[in-house]
Amino acid sequence: MSNPDFTEKIISLSKRRGFIFQSSEIYGGLNGCYDYGPMGVELLKNIKEAWWREMTLREDVEGIDASILMHPKVWETSGHVENFSDPMVDCKECKARFREDQISDSDCGNKAYKGRKASKCMDDGKFTEARNFNLMFQTHIGPVADESNIVYLRPETAQGIYVNFNNVRETSRQKLPFGIAQIGKAFRNEINTKNFLFRTREFEQMEMQFFVKPGDDSEWFEYWKEQRIQWFEKYGMRKEKLKFYEHEKLAHYAKAAFDIEFEFPFGWGEIEGIHNRTDFDLKRHTEFSGKKLDYFDDQTKERFIPYVIETSAGASRSFFAFLCNAYDEEQIRKENQDGSFSTEVRTVLHFHPSLAPVKAAIFPLVNKDGMPEVARAITDNLKKNFRVFYDDSGAVGRRYRRQDECGTPFCITVDTQSLQDGTVTVRERDKMIQERINKDNLEKYLFDKIAFK
Repeated sequence: MSNPDFTEKIISLSKRRGFIFQSSEIYGGLNGCYDYGPMGVELLKNIKEAWWREMTLREDVEGIDASILMHPKVWETSGHVENFSDPMVDCKECKARFREDQISDSDCGNKAYKGRKASKCMDDGKFTEARNFNLMFQTHIGPVADESNIVYLRPETAQGIYVNFNNVRETSRQKLPFGIAQIGKAFRNEINTKNFLFRTREFEQMEMQFFVKPGDDSEWFEYWKEQRIQWFEKYGMRKEKLKFYEHEKLAHYAKAAFDIEFEFPFGWGEIEGIHNRTDFDLKRHTEFSGKKLDYFDDQTKERFIPYVIETSAGASRSFFAFLCNAYDEEQIRKENQDGSFSTEVRTVLHFHPSLAPVKAAIFPLVNKDGMPEVARAITDNLKKNFRVFYDDSGAVGRRYRRQDECGTPFCITVDTQSLQDGTVTVRERDKMIQERINKDNLEKYLFDKIAFK
């Protein structure tokens, strides 16, 4: 069920705590484009690093970083030039443009009809006939912009893997089955961007193409389905917020296709696709380039074009999903100075510790008696291995709340006892339990709490 209020809370917190800013905000913003702030860039980096470790610490997956700009023949071969388009219609009255298949969910572009659905304009005959609009961003290489030097900003990262199949296989000496992983930017000229980070014009993908022998593809497809949904659960996604969606209508190249969907505030939406792409991609590039992208099996003496099992996750969408999954508002019972009790709302992000932008915050209880010096020394020591934050402003309770909103899993406070015996108070974010730890043991403590066993 759609929950716009929850979306607004996520957007508000993202701006307030430095996760996400509107791109070019001081000029009114650029629709469908966002900037990652100090907290956001750390969270995104941690998500990508977690995915990269999961993929490339295996012996059967290699990494690559292909160029964003590629030979235009790549996109002709893949079918993007001809087929990567959406049917668009224009409103003759307000001049807004809409995807034909999303009119029922879109608001009219005319400010005079705020809140009116575009479907009403269609019913009134105010729309043009539908026509296809290619979603690739087009640019030119060289000083003259003409048909001979057209290139495109890539709309996906997978093609950079396919055209490097031989290069990676030969240099890494990999044998089937093996995969090639890549994280990178992709661009789509979406007409209707919506739902915050879910549909944007510039985004990042985390893709792995796994090459297998024909006949073994169904087994590997099921394997990677389970591996990928387990990865999201491993990093804290609630199981009830995840589900598989099976595509009944398949793309011309696909044998099977499932999406991993997350329940966003606006409803269920795809965060990763797992596809059996058969041998379509390597076969097409073989045909159009004239270069053989096949495989010779030394044991069976067979030569064949491998099938491809694709896992394609959106880094930006995963960021949004992890943010929504972590967000919580808790009623906290608070004792007042007069001995009475009241309740307050604690806004907290329950990130998995390894994804949290900041791992620990260090506080001196008061800014005197040598406490700031001890806290600074702890900060300087911990920042060699962890992203930490020093804060000496305001009451400790207020500092806790600020870190809760950033998802910081541990807060370390230097107090009077610290000056006497070298121990500090460590407060855990989720249960708000405090324990005393010797300051010399803090590094090991954080490693044990944050790292996977």
